[in-house]
Amino acid sequence: MASAGTVAATTLTNLQAAYEGESNAHAIYTAFALKASEEGFQDVASLFRAAARAEQIHAENHARVIRKLGADPKCTIHEINVGATAENLAVAIAGEEYERDIMYPAFLAQAQSAKQSAAERTFHWALEAEREHARLYREALDNLRTGQPPVTYYVCLVCGYTSPDGNFVRCQICNNPRERFEAVR
Repeated sequence: MASAGTVAATTLTNLQAAYEGESNAHAIYTAFALKASEEGFQDVASLFRAAARAEQIHAENHARVIRKLGADPKCTIHEINVGATAENLAVAIAGEEYERDIMYPAFLAQAQSAKQSAAERTFHWALEAEREHARLYREALDNLRTGQPPVTYYVCLVCGYTSPDGNFVRCQICNNPRERFEAVR
């Protein structure tokens, strides 16, 4: 049986990994947005900007829990390889699907078993938001056409949920009121 110290250390390690991943995703999606805009995919550029903002929110949430556990958030921003927009969407889909299917479910299960409710909450929020990002990126790749106008996305400032439809009252993930969403184009 793992000691309480080992369990807490594992939760902290997972939070640091998630913080680094989300910080890098923010940087990557910001670069991908510039490329999409250059290539005339204004709608995709909007999506990348909105997702970058959501990833920033996830990183901030993870950092808060890391600090609560008595550590400092740490990350290294890795070199960003920017390809054509279709390639960038494929990279984004793979990253979001990895987080949705592998990383966050494992981190969430570990936080639950460790009874680390703050870590559990931040992992759950990120997992659910990444599920929607994967869907939005897949849809964007399937419908990729130049000349589309920018799209306004609504990003929850609490959990990072991202929606292209502003017709809602509360966040589907954290129940945050619509007034606490940021419009991103």
